[in-house]
Amino acid sequence: MIDQRIEALRAEMRREHLAAYIFTSTDPHNGEYVPDHWKSREWISGFNGSAGTAVVTMTGAALWTDSRYFIAAEEQLQGTEFQLMKLKMPETPTIAQWIGQQVAKGGYDSTEVAINGMTNGCEMVETLIAELRKEGGLTLRTNYDPLPAIWTDRPTIPQNKVELHPLNYTGEDTTSKLKRIRAALREKHADGMLVSALDDIAWTLNLRGTDVHCTPVFVAYLLISSQQVTLFIDSQKLTPDVFHYLQQCGIGIEDYRNIAKALADYPEYNILLDPNETCYTLMNVVRREIVREESPIARMKTVKNATEIEGFRQAMLKDGVAMVKFLCWLKPAVEAGGQTEMSLDRKLTALRAEQKDYRDLSFDTICGYEAHGAIVHYEATPETDIPIAPQGLVLLDSGAQYLDGTTDITRTIALGPLTDEQRWAYTLVLRGHIQLAMCKFPRGASGTQMDVLARQFLWREGLNYLHGTGHGVGQYLSVHEGPHQFRMEWKPAPFVPGMTVTNEPGIYLPGRFGVRIENTMLVTPYMTTEFGEFLQLEPLTLCPIDTTPIMREMMTTEETNWLNAYHENVYKNLAPHLNDEEREWLKQATLPI
Repeated sequence: MIDQRIEALRAEMRREHLAAYIFTSTDPHNGEYVPDHWKSREWISGFNGSAGTAVVTMTGAALWTDSRYFIAAEEQLQGTEFQLMKLKMPETPTIAQWIGQQVAKGGYDSTEVAINGMTNGCEMVETLIAELRKEGGLTLRTNYDPLPAIWTDRPTIPQNKVELHPLNYTGEDTTSKLKRIRAALREKHADGMLVSALDDIAWTLNLRGTDVHCTPVFVAYLLISSQQVTLFIDSQKLTPDVFHYLQQCGIGIEDYRNIAKALADYPEYNILLDPNETCYTLMNVVRREIVREESPIARMKTVKNATEIEGFRQAMLKDGVAMVKFLCWLKPAVEAGGQTEMSLDRKLTALRAEQKDYRDLSFDTICGYEAHGAIVHYEATPETDIPIAPQGLVLLDSGAQYLDGTTDITRTIALGPLTDEQRWAYTLVLRGHIQLAMCKFPRGASGTQMDVLARQFLWREGLNYLHGTGHGVGQYLSVHEGPHQFRMEWKPAPFVPGMTVTNEPGIYLPGRFGVRIENTMLVTPYMTTEFGEFLQLEPLTLCPIDTTPIMREMMTTEETNWLNAYHENVYKNLAPHLNDEEREWLKQATLPI
């Protein structure tokens, strides 16, 4: 199947005199999670991870992805032409270097590479143009898409209905948000802006949708000027209530396909376009002066107001109840036999679905038993699903979308006897999690400055993990929200009160096991001194952390006290919502150590 798709692509490339074609994971809105219609990289390669780039030349094919997907990609690419390229590994060439090497081997009558400029951000495309130019003068074409000719059963762009997200969940109406956005634009000396990011549009308009798997957004563009606001969307997606709501907000409606023409005819003096958010094609149809700046909406959205924070607390309470019901069920069910990774996933999803205001998962559950836990973003399939035995570790990373908040939690659970290595690794990860959770820091510090707290004990043992330590979380929006995050790489996004962020260090020993422990945290005030305002991290997640694997002699008194206080809070909040059996289980699970 994949080989046939590659050959069909190469036939088109010959007609267009192309040396290579590049498929990324993005869509016209530069989203992390995209509708099936734009999953071109997955279609051409068979690799279904959320991040990766596939490249096909006339004589080779390769796929670049990060450490979360190394093992999964190796398995999914088996039997195809695609060679796995491991990002951030010293031996891995860049995309431009690899294409240059392919062309240098000879047999190519062209040095032109192509990518769809409509589905790739301007910053990324411009960087790629420069890198290709260095590799023997390769050029990049951005106005050609072979998929209409070769993807015969391609899914259509979603037509799902848009929903109102009421003020009792959002805490701020759209008129107020637009006023703040325009004020931010004036500070950047911009008359207006194009909003391409789907979660930014949903947040601004207090609307939600179901066009993207596990993420409550809808396909649209939003054009804001000093005088008017226009939503570019397929009108079939608008219910009478939503249509009336938009009219009341003074927001015009245009067809989704008319966005390029609207940008070409944009009447004001200048327009802000975020080069990391706006696709290359749309950036280049604008005739007015372009203000190349970060969208102000992203940072606004990350700072939750009092209503949103209370919504998060309610969502975490419901999620915690579902998690405790699951954990209470887990070990007896495993000991009785017949459980697999997928059955655990189904059970937890069913328990979450019983909770008030549940809408969906926030991402596909990662349930990795023993060696599968070492695959960072492992998702069990009927082909990989394995039985769960009453021994070893199971890593469970999951979350849900509730109307009042988005959850993301990871627990690594001992199902029976463990090796000393498993207990040692678990304790190292837990200590890093606690050290970051206890961090106090000046307002404006970035996550890069704090990331080492989570990794320090692993680094002392020559261990590391290559994913970030934490990311922002949306309020009934994307489970991944930025720009703030905990990460080794420099990310100069300041932390301020009201931000939500995950704390999720881990360690992965291929072929053996993996450990990750994750809570979602809220940035809150700590104290103000002559040196300024200091902040801290409050755990929002309410769920016991398994204490049975802990090597207690490795823990400091301060770390132990933090864990005991966390568990006391978990019990106090969740116990009133559980039955007698579950409450007793939780009492034992949260006993002080």
